[in-house]
Amino acid sequence: MPRSPVPADRPRRFHAEPLVLVVRHLEAALASGPVSIEVPDPDLGRGHYPGERVGPGGGLVHRPLRSWCDLAEGLSCRLRTPRGLGDTHVVLTFEPLGAEAPWHAGSGDGERSAPPQERYGAASAFARVRKFEDAGFLLPWLEALERLGLPPGARVLDLGVNRGDELAAFEWVAGAQEVRFVGVDHSASALAEAREAFADARHAFVQADLNALPAGLGRFDAVVSVGTLQSPGVDDRALLRRLVQEHLEPRASMVLGFPNSRFRDGEVVYGARVRNLSEPDLSLLVKDLSFYRRYLHQHGFRTFLTGKYDLLLTAVRGQPSAAGGEEGPLQD
Repeated sequence: MPRSPVPADRPRRFHAEPLVLVVRHLEAALASGPVSIEVPDPDLGRGHYPGERVGPGGGLVHRPLRSWCDLAEGLSCRLRTPRGLGDTHVVLTFEPLGAEAPWHAGSGDGERSAPPQERYGAASAFARVRKFEDAGFLLPWLEALERLGLPPGARVLDLGVNRGDELAAFEWVAGAQEVRFVGVDHSASALAEAREAFADARHAFVQADLNALPAGLGRFDAVVSVGTLQSPGVDDRALLRRLVQEHLEPRASMVLGFPNSRFRDGEVVYGARVRNLSEPDLSLLVKDLSFYRRYLHQHGFRTFLTGKYDLLLTAVRGQPSAAGGEEGPLQD
């Protein structure tokens, strides 16, 4: 009996074709909108590496769901939730993403009409983002906080605190529940939300420009700053020097976050991008990190670089060695 023809609108089915052929098919089809394909069910290959043969008679090539997520991101797409299709395949739909978030270029109506201090304020498009509800941000942040080793009642300075999302994680870190926060930001509306979230006399939130920190801040057991030091108009290297020389206790530590992502149509897209370039370029990010590490090593810190969407540079003072002395600064 002759086979029934495959409906013209049915997604293309893949079995063991090279991944590059899947990529080329998607690239050609995405120009017309969302594209669905049928691929081997990733659950058939649990414990297998990408490219290993799985399924009945070993006739299918395994690719984990993470690999399909990476492909969607690389093609500037959203991967919709997979749908099961029989015993061996799932349907994946790749949906092209819309424009980048307006705050990257200050192009939204709210960004144009608001004063500069409110570009990231409570009424801005940026206020939609809750980074620490995303595991790609939260897990590296918790890991970095665990390294700080804060003393009881530690004072923590947060530069670019906004509404204080990153501070809430301190209550989940052993020994850090009784910290005292001082948050600095130039957005009055964001600071109002921070004060409401941390309505305790132990905490203080100050409206100020990071290039002109107010007098009387004092010294701190830890300084944290996520995605702020590289902001336009901030002299980050002068600020780093001032922090180390004027605002750190002798055994203080730091966690500094360097953005390595963009926000686009509700998705986080990996990779820092230099202004006027459409593709990610990590060269400036690497240059900044090299300077920070070198400077901190020269001042007796040990550094750890972790994270994904924000690269987190954690710096701690040299710990006592097994012989009872202090470890010296690490050298590049």
